[in-house]
Amino acid sequence: MTFEEMMKSGVFCRLFGESNAIWIISAVVAAIFAYLLGSLNSGVLISRIVFREDIRNYGSGNAGTTNMMRTYGKKFAVITLLGDALKAAAAVWLGYLLSGYNGGFVAFFFCVVGHAYPVFFNFKGGKGVACTAAAILCLKPTVFLLLLALFILIVLFTKYISLGSVMCMMVFPLVLYRMHPGLNIISLIFSLLSSALVIFLHRSDIGRLWRGEENKFTFEPKARKVGESGGDETDKEKTEDNDNEEETK
Repeated sequence: MTFEEMMKSGVFCRLFGESNAIWIISAVVAAIFAYLLGSLNSGVLISRIVFREDIRNYGSGNAGTTNMMRTYGKKFAVITLLGDALKAAAAVWLGYLLSGYNGGFVAFFFCVVGHAYPVFFNFKGGKGVACTAAAILCLKPTVFLLLLALFILIVLFTKYISLGSVMCMMVFPLVLYRMHPGLNIISLIFSLLSSALVIFLHRSDIGRLWRGEENKFTFEPKARKVGESGGDETDKEKTEDNDNEEETK
């Protein structure tokens, strides 16, 4: 069995037969493992292990790279990005091995689901941008490069990370189909599902963009020291202080 043959149908199907039933079983197994890998949220793990805090309590409340940058600085943002990218790559390659090319797209989707709704962290995670980027890089590198160029251009001109992410997800299925017209319908369906999920996860960002309230990206993070209060708590304390001052007056 050549590597190309293995990647086409997957090891599971090669060992137990290439029937539809066997492929579905292998895809379900890949989906479960991909979801569990996705649930290992790097931002939450780093904030808990290093800072004894939870990144979801600060900033935007998101457990992704951008909020890690704003809250803890560049170093931990990069570590978070690499961690999320590596788990997505591992999930996609597991999908490849078990169920072939289509299994890679199945694993891609369920890894993002796990990242957004992690079973280990009360089903509250990130928005899946880093996972999505890494998965697309593993699945279709040329598509990734085109989307990366589009993302960089949008962020350079607007300073909105969320806008770049949403726009890339909107065009991803179309770019994928145009560059790979012979792609299997299963792969196309799961690429559409992945795009729709990431856009859905950005619904609050879309609302802020529409109202002109979205924060612009900057390379000057407001990193905090261990144990320092987050933005939400600080705002609450300020509100209480103002109420007390008004009562005193």
